[in-house]
Amino acid sequence: MSDTQSILQMQNITKTFGPVKALSNVNLDIKRGEIHGICGENGAGKSTLMNVLSGVWSQGTYTGTILFEGKECNFKKISDSEELGIVVIQQELALSPFLSIAENIFLGNEKQKNGVIDWERTRSDAIKVMGRVGLMESPETKIMDIGVGKQQLVEIAKALSKNVKLLVLDEPTAALNDEDSAHLLKIIRDLRDTQGVTSVIISHKLNEIEAITDNVTIIRDGTTVGWMENSKEHPLNQDELIHQMVGRELTALYPEHKSVLGDEIFRVENWTVHHPLDNQRIIADKANISARAGEIVGLAGLMGAGRTELAMSIFGRSYGSLASGKVFVHGKETDTTTVHKAIEAGIAYATEDRKVYGLNLLQNIRENASLASLLKHSKHGVMDDNIERLAAEKYRKEFHIKTPSIEQKVSNLSGGNQQKVVLAKWVISNPDILILDEPTRGIDVGAKYEIYEIIDALADAGKAVIVISSELPELIGICDRIYTVSQGVITEDVPKAKFTQEYLMKGMTKERNQTKKVGE
Repeated sequence: MSDTQSILQMQNITKTFGPVKALSNVNLDIKRGEIHGICGENGAGKSTLMNVLSGVWSQGTYTGTILFEGKECNFKKISDSEELGIVVIQQELALSPFLSIAENIFLGNEKQKNGVIDWERTRSDAIKVMGRVGLMESPETKIMDIGVGKQQLVEIAKALSKNVKLLVLDEPTAALNDEDSAHLLKIIRDLRDTQGVTSVIISHKLNEIEAITDNVTIIRDGTTVGWMENSKEHPLNQDELIHQMVGRELTALYPEHKSVLGDEIFRVENWTVHHPLDNQRIIADKANISARAGEIVGLAGLMGAGRTELAMSIFGRSYGSLASGKVFVHGKETDTTTVHKAIEAGIAYATEDRKVYGLNLLQNIRENASLASLLKHSKHGVMDDNIERLAAEKYRKEFHIKTPSIEQKVSNLSGGNQQKVVLAKWVISNPDILILDEPTRGIDVGAKYEIYEIIDALADAGKAVIVISSELPELIGICDRIYTVSQGVITEDVPKAKFTQEYLMKGMTKERNQTKKVGE
């Protein structure tokens, strides 16, 4: 079989969930040795298609044909597809938080000697594969002690430890910053160029799709709607790609917005946070930040810079130990030592990991939307269902959450709609300050635009909005000011007039001994 022949063909794949048709006669053709992109809005059916390929949805639960290396496949479980060399890294991380990085990498594929796990080989092999993805951690470190970005790198290392012929990555860079994303894309290119590994990338980051793919398949509403070449002779047209993805024109990636700034309503002075397990390790060092009413303020930093840890520690000491410093709301020093006190002070924090910390996936939209406002929705300690229902329904409509009912489980929603539920949960609590951590992570371009409109509306309502994002174009597109963070130190307070990726990156990469902390 030549390199130009197909390694994978999925023909007329149809998958239903009750009355809902998630996939309708989807076709996919992947050539051997290529990097193939799959694009579409949240809920288009991309992840469902990969679940069919991997064996999550076994033969008989769908109709259609899968051909791998020219042979028809009937996968009944994930191990069936992996035996043939198909490895799918799902968008939702499948790691055990209580096991080490090395144990997770070889989970189900343990390194054994005479029937006993060879820990020395496990450690050495883990270090090798961790090096390939640029994961600079001890292999003995537990998953629970590293951030979501590094956890994604562990997933990729786990896949690379297997005999891969076709590597499928579902939103592999969603939790990574630009530098780490570029490193990962280089790894994928190297796998293609030096080892002949074919890759499929599902991503909402269209600049990455343009930078790395050879061809792109577009899926909309469960159906294949287009295929586009991406080569030097025929470069990818992003405008046309977006049009096919969303079925409508998007004239700009960011809505036009002019902030009307009021008085300062949020200020943090000399905030220092230590690592929760190592009291000698400083994660945030004498940080000073502020935000005015109607202002959208960004926090820009590389992975591990301490942005999320800073936000979590301010919000009820949710992270770290030995936190010190002062928080002021409307000019008054405020106690935020517990989550309850932070919420009462008018502070909201929307976590970067919506499915683990932001939502209860077993509950419906109504129940999730009211989680931060239980006291406001109750009388004499008893929930008032009418108040709860009215609030949830109001924001279902205003935020354009695509669902027929607020009784729908959030686990059945797309990533973009789940993110809107997280935002609704905090908006219903009527905070003065909203800290949004990676609010568009893993969300398609159409849903991102709607999230940006919600952020603008919050600022227009007089809220102070702080946005943490690994995507510099996003911060530049929506913020009024941006703080750069490097190694736990806020290095610069950047006004809008100085917004460029190059200028911001300088502040994000300063060494600790080169920094002059803002406020000093």
